[in-house]
Amino acid sequence: MSRDLAGDKPPTPGFRRTVYEIIFEADTAAGKWFDVVLILSIVVSVVVVMLDSVGSVNRRHGRLLYTTEWVFTALFTVEYLCRLVSIRHPVRYAASFFGVVDLLSILPTYISLFVPGSEYLLVIRVIRILRIFRVLKLVPYVGEGDKLLRALWASRRKITVFLFAVLTLVIIFGSLMYVIEGEANGFTSIPRSIYWAVVTLTTVGYGDISPKTDLGQAVSAIIMVMGYGIIAVPTGIVTVELAHAANALDTGCPSCGAGWHDADAVFCKRCGAPLKGPPGS
Repeated sequence: MSRDLAGDKPPTPGFRRTVYEIIFEADTAAGKWFDVVLILSIVVSVVVVMLDSVGSVNRRHGRLLYTTEWVFTALFTVEYLCRLVSIRHPVRYAASFFGVVDLLSILPTYISLFVPGSEYLLVIRVIRILRIFRVLKLVPYVGEGDKLLRALWASRRKITVFLFAVLTLVIIFGSLMYVIEGEANGFTSIPRSIYWAVVTLTTVGYGDISPKTDLGQAVSAIIMVMGYGIIAVPTGIVTVELAHAANALDTGCPSCGAGWHDADAVFCKRCGAPLKGPPGS
């Protein structure tokens, strides 16, 4: 592979090139072994963090888990520095998705020296297992994930409007229930009543607050029925955009470079230039 998830070119031959091939290339034997060991280390380190949060385990093996976590943090720190040293544009990699995740996977341990308990945020390391797509030759699945992201991005305006509408509803219903039920029935404030409206509208129904009056229960029934209809709205929006993405062509316009046109598109949706040459060309 001439390009990795870092999106950068390999350095010139030498020590940095050797380190680059081991860390970033998955087609070489050394690269495959490095990725496998890295993924196993990530899994073990996440398990260690989880076990450390269990009181009984922490009391018996707390020191061992603490030492183990620092060992993994040191190894991942060295790995992160090697990635920066071996690549041509370290700043570009550091600002990339995996670069940020790699950094966040080691920072909590150092922050825990000043903020106790922050080391449990190390479970973010599990995101690094996404590298398994490269190791197991599952890169085509990344393209499918890209379609999903494009569908979500294309739905952003509709979903934003939908969320504002839902926010308006829960504020109205929460305020209404505060007036109907009052503090005597547990609706001690408008914010708390809005919390109840959110729980009810999303059909979660914790049950920590419930209306006692007949009118309040009638309003609750209306909110519950509305909740079923509201849940289906974002699903339909994203589904439509997914269908559109599935039928779109990931072909860049030869004139302006715009991509993801409809499958039957003849001209660019941005600049109007022809997407395909004349028949037989």
